[in-house]
Amino acid sequence: MKPQPLISAFTHAFNGISHFITHDRNGKIHSLAGILVALAGFYFNIAPTEWCILLLCMSIVIGFEMLNHALEKLCDVVHEAPHPYIKTVKDVAAAAVLLSAILSAIIGLLIFIPKISALL
Repeated sequence: MKPQPLISAFTHAFNGISHFITHDRNGKIHSLAGILVALAGFYFNIAPTEWCILLLCMSIVIGFEMLNHALEKLCDVVHEAPHPYIKTVKDVAAAAVLLSAILSAIIGLLIFIPKISALL
C-alpha cells in the first residue's frame, strides 16, 4: 500500500476536526469550554506553566471526546443491534471522557480560583 502524501494526512485530520465540531454535541460543548478557558487565561494573564497545563487538559478532554465519538460510530457499524460488549465499549469510552473532564475542571479551578479571589 502506497503511503498517502503528507498534505492528504493533514487534510483528513482537519476534515475529522471539522466533522467532530459540527456533528458531535459534546464536541461543541467541549470546544466552547476550551474557548472560554482560553479567554479566561488571557483575561487573568496566566503564567506560561499554567497555559501549558490548561492546554494539555483541553487537548486530553477534546481528544478523548473525539476518540469516544469515533468509537461510537465504529460500534454502530460493527453491530447495529444492542449488544452487551458494544455497550461496555461505549460506556468505557464515555467514562474516559468524563474522568478527564472532571479532573481538568478541578485543575482549572485550582488555577483560576486564586485569581478570581484576588479580584474580590
